[in-house]
Amino acid sequence: MSLMRQIWTVSALNFRNLRGRLWQSLVIVVGMACVVGVLLSMLSLSEGMYRAYTGTGDPGRAIVVSQGADNEVISHISRDVGAIIATAPGVAKDGAGRPIADPGVLVGVPAIKKRHNSDSYIFMRGFGPQGFALRPDLKIVSGRKFEPGRRELIAGVGAQGQFAGMNIGDQVILADGPWKIVGSFTSSRDILEGEIVGDSDTLMPAVRLKNYNSVIVRLDSQESLAAFKKALTSNSVLSVSVERQTDWYHKINDQFYTFFSGLAYGIGAILAVGALFCTVNILYAAVAARSQEIATLRALGYGALPVAVSVLMESLCLSIIGALIGAAIAWLLYDGQQDSMWINVFYLTVSPAMVGIGILWAVVVALLGGLLPSIRAARRPVAEALRAI
Repeated sequence: MSLMRQIWTVSALNFRNLRGRLWQSLVIVVGMACVVGVLLSMLSLSEGMYRAYTGTGDPGRAIVVSQGADNEVISHISRDVGAIIATAPGVAKDGAGRPIADPGVLVGVPAIKKRHNSDSYIFMRGFGPQGFALRPDLKIVSGRKFEPGRRELIAGVGAQGQFAGMNIGDQVILADGPWKIVGSFTSSRDILEGEIVGDSDTLMPAVRLKNYNSVIVRLDSQESLAAFKKALTSNSVLSVSVERQTDWYHKINDQFYTFFSGLAYGIGAILAVGALFCTVNILYAAVAARSQEIATLRALGYGALPVAVSVLMESLCLSIIGALIGAAIAWLLYDGQQDSMWINVFYLTVSPAMVGIGILWAVVVALLGGLLPSIRAARRPVAEALRAI
């Protein structure tokens, strides 16, 4: 009998006998479902943040911040410098010949998180006159846009989902009094959706700001960045940094993604070690329970390798079934759910690639867990096994 036929026969016989080891087998399935479910649920956080940040911005836009600033909040750009930035070479112009540049502000203001009704903060962003023209992907889904010069705001659908008091007609209280929310918007699930937006020049006195935080411009073309950047950074008086907007958000994402992904894999590894020892113990017990079966097969001429492979196949199949169950639970519970970390709002994501990672995780644990029991089954002397019958 060929080797492959022996492996098929021994493995099929092993799977038919799983009924007698149902509860022990379920322990492996449940254990692996827990490992993969927890791993993917934690990865859904980092993946959601990654998609939100990398989906924010446009390679045809550039952002200008003060030199040394690694986020908009700590950046300071004076009105005079903002005017110079808007007229720099490489900035696109609208039909009326006006530069498409948006000097804006970004501040955190107190808010109440719906979850646990806890105190938190939400980002409030100020748009200049070209703010909407610069962001054609921003769409008003209900209500209307704010009117420049008035204390009016529009809220992202992400902000409305996570924070109380962000619906149309609600008011946000600032130092100069209440600001009314007059509309809600979507922007393709990017970071902006978790913010509230108003008119920059009206907002700045209300939040005690004299300078802009950043200036975002539409470039003539993606290749115009070099000329735009050179014109601004070569002028030491301006003291600014220039980056493509997509690169800016990728850099911010890198600060969080590595940490949260590492945390997820670390906890997943700890759980996987527990599942590994569980798998080893259960498969050792399974090999002992199959003593008579193994002895009979070896006496009939079946080799050691098919016996070892049957043990590994059992470990692999049970672990993969558990991984698929854990992945399905994580997907049902978390995929597409809105969440927030600190101030930012994003959508949890369980992608097919992440499910593949979970299955690979289970395969590695299954192979490691089944290795020693399979070697024991293969190396057990036939005479010793027959005496156990």
